[in-house]
Amino acid sequence: MAPGVGIKEVAREAGVSVGTVSNVINRPDSVSEETRARVLSTIERLGYVRQESARQLRAGHSRIIALLVLDMANPFFVDVARGAERAAREAGLGVMVCNSAQSPEEEADYLGLFAEQRVRGVLMTPADMTGRNLASFRRRTIPFVLVDRVLPSAEGCSVSVDDVTGGELAARHLLGLGHPTLAYVSGPMRLAQCRDRREGAQRALRERGLGESALRHVEVDRLDVTCGRDAGARLLGMSPRPTAVFCANDLLALGVLQSLYGAGVSVPGEVALVGYDDIEFAAAAAVPLTSVRQPAFRMGRTAAELLIEETGERAGDHRHQRIVLQPELVVRGSSLVRTRG
Repeated sequence: MAPGVGIKEVAREAGVSVGTVSNVINRPDSVSEETRARVLSTIERLGYVRQESARQLRAGHSRIIALLVLDMANPFFVDVARGAERAAREAGLGVMVCNSAQSPEEEADYLGLFAEQRVRGVLMTPADMTGRNLASFRRRTIPFVLVDRVLPSAEGCSVSVDDVTGGELAARHLLGLGHPTLAYVSGPMRLAQCRDRREGAQRALRERGLGESALRHVEVDRLDVTCGRDAGARLLGMSPRPTAVFCANDLLALGVLQSLYGAGVSVPGEVALVGYDDIEFAAAAAVPLTSVRQPAFRMGRTAAELLIEETGERAGDHRHQRIVLQPELVVRGSSLVRTRG
């Protein structure tokens, strides 16, 4: 695009007023076909691009929704983004995806950027569990919806999955196969998802009259494959070695599987393994992974629809909602073999 090309240059080259160019861009039906064609031809020839920032200042917000996730390397969040993008596209909006990398500091920086850019609203999975970032952002009066995190409905909208039930499903499955104890591999326990999934596993143990000592906890820094491999090495060093492992997400589980496989430990013959999320790679693993499925696409789409409603023409009718979706256990080869003793 030629530097400095603006709406005035387009109007001068096309021999029309600035108002006519504006009508061609924003209200094309109000301009004659001949004039519209001449202006559009001039726009294409000059490479003019409408200055969206100026339009945003007039309207008070943009056509962009921000989506801030914990880790875009995790296919779960890719599916969340796909769902949000689909709903936004149907509403004539776009989605800007940003990655906090599970860092409260990076999250705060992005929230500041969103405010500066006057985004229409924000979809976010918080990294800061203290609530300070969210409290500060709330003062900006920009609408937001939490994704994969519960928020009291009076404070805003949220769309999440019942992670306590998800943890119960995983642990009940492994206990039902005859394993007397479990190992739980999680990311940082400051993340509500990790805490809730452990709570679900503990509930399943209590149902069977087992105490907290029956759940051996391995906590790692991040919810990724590399940390899963590190956790797998720690599991291999335990005595006695756990025969059943529940991981807080599939990436951790795939890392654990790699460590066990590298050490010659049979899955599920010697160790049964369950993940969480049911990402696409779970079924495609060398040993297909049993996993607790989250409806990620639906979560992203529903969250975006709530935000679009809150920022749309009928915003006055909007009522905050707390939507909690239910998980589902998908059983595959990584957990099937076990003989009751």
